Amino acid sequence: MTWLLVVIGGALGALGRHEVTTRARRRGATAAGATMLVNLPGSLLLGLVAGTVTSGGPDWLLALLGVGFCGGFTTFASHAVELAAALQERRLRQALADLAISLVLGVALASLGWWLTA
Repeated sequence: MTWLLVVIGGALGALGRHEVTTRARRRGATAAGATMLVNLPGSLLLGLVAGTVTSGGPDWLLALLGVGFCGGFTTFASHAVELAAALQERRLRQALADLAISLVLGVALASLGWWLTA
């Protein structure tokens, strides 16, 4: 049963990521900006899920939303490639700013989500 929850959540997350990033790029967002639009809310959601489950919430929530949806919705690999491209193109300032923003805000949002559910 757990694997089915992960599959369903992952499929919905991947479709959600595709929609958000496609629409963001059509509206002029950079690749890094579009990735942040999924990674930052995904960090908050994963923090909410982790906090809920560790506070006694149902374990199936972690499989469906944590591993499945957030795993399909967020993307560290895309972020890493975008940072590598910025470095290859000698856009060091932009790469460092994107890294700092993603890391600091991602951890802050995950912590906020966890705190809200604890």
